[in-house]
Amino acid sequence: MAPRLKEKFDSEIKAKLKARFGIENDNAMPRLSKIVVNMGVNGAVENKARVEQAAKEMAMITGQQPTIRKAREAISAFKLREGMPIGCAVTLRRERMWEFADRLISIVLPRIRDFRGVKDKLDGRGNYTLGLSEQTVFPEIELDKISFTQGMDITFVTTAKNDEQARFMLKELGMPFQPAGTEETTKKKRRSSAGLDSAKTPAAPTPAAPAKA
Repeated sequence: MAPRLKEKFDSEIKAKLKARFGIENDNAMPRLSKIVVNMGVNGAVENKARVEQAAKEMAMITGQQPTIRKAREAISAFKLREGMPIGCAVTLRRERMWEFADRLISIVLPRIRDFRGVKDKLDGRGNYTLGLSEQTVFPEIELDKISFTQGMDITFVTTAKNDEQARFMLKELGMPFQPAGTEETTKKKRRSSAGLDSAKTPAAPTPAAPAKA
């Protein structure tokens, strides 16, 4: 049986993409190609065991064994040596890709505290990356068994010709993009709470004219 999200793409979203962008050839249909999950592990230089732990947790999250990323060059200022493990990554395709996307959209993102949606900025080539600050938002991770919190970047790679097609497809898949203007509204609220409103200072009252003798 095909993953739920792939069935939705095949049965509903394809038709919407055709109608929205006038696509006649199925081979030109924008599709989700792969999902790349990447962790640059904090403290990996001082403690290489952290990379091993991060890789173990990534395998639990994605259902696939990650590859270990190593430093390409030495940086003495950071005590980094060439070939030193600094992170891990997984590339998901086919069923695992669809299953991970479904869990991320329907379960993981709504678990984030005070979640108000994700930014809809793509990379100009139809690909979308979102960042998570902690691995604990995944239900596969047991809080009492983690020794440190670790963020990650998740990239949706598509075959879309442009960001507009990719954004539409991802939104139809359920990606909870923020409504237009949300980010600016949030900034205004922050400025207001900090006493930095852009409103003009009220003008001083005009003194009354002296009474005639």
